[in-house]
Amino acid sequence: MASITDRTVLIVGASSGIGAEVARRLAPGGNRLVITARRAPELAAVAKEIRSGGGSCLDIAADALDPEAAAGVVAAAVTEYGSVDVALLNAGQGPDMAMDQVGVPDVARIMALNYDVVVNYLIPLIQQMTTQADGGLVAHTNSLAGLMGIPRQGPYSAAKAAVRTLLDAARVELAPRGVRFTSIHPGFVATERISDDGLPKPFQISQERAARYVVRALEKEPANAYFPWPTAALVRTLRNLPTPVSARVLRKLASL
Repeated sequence: MASITDRTVLIVGASSGIGAEVARRLAPGGNRLVITARRAPELAAVAKEIRSGGGSCLDIAADALDPEAAAGVVAAAVTEYGSVDVALLNAGQGPDMAMDQVGVPDVARIMALNYDVVVNYLIPLIQQMTTQADGGLVAHTNSLAGLMGIPRQGPYSAAKAAVRTLLDAARVELAPRGVRFTSIHPGFVATERISDDGLPKPFQISQERAARYVVRALEKEPANAYFPWPTAALVRTLRNLPTPVSARVLRKLASL
């Protein structure tokens, strides 16, 4: 396992939750952090914390839904530090959405918040990393929900599955040019954003523990990382069961 030191690390969605905690954990070791999110005050607070500990940090408030803003963040990182060695694309949302209660705009918005935001950063990052002698690593905070359709999270599962497939293709295409891709699949993580959404959350873990898993994945660079193991094992089992059986289990877990 290689430690991440003396690298320029871009973290998208770093104003709170897993992204902010990963930034704190990567601040030592001479790393140069570029953190971005929509919420400028919260982002600035994370950056101030990192700098007060002696770390180097550039904070850029930007909306990941805006492709020009995303490209501008990548360009600013390169202007400030010369490269982007590691990028963690951590933006996204997965609210409780029952399919008999949503409208087309609701589904489209979830797709945008979980797929479009990745594409908006992925393309400029690929363009940059293919020019770098050592390529670079693009990691995405996906979800175990992206491995199968989870009740009450159908649009979210679909968006995460789409990103996973896109990165699988990019991994094969760009390996000869030194650009690597890691899809990180957490289970339920106790962030403020989902604390009151009403969804059952078996085997939920803290965001601090989730951040430790994420940093480990950034260090080891597997194609896919799954955690925590009880949730990952449950999803793996459900995928291997006959569809009628897995459907009954999922309905029970979702309290349907």
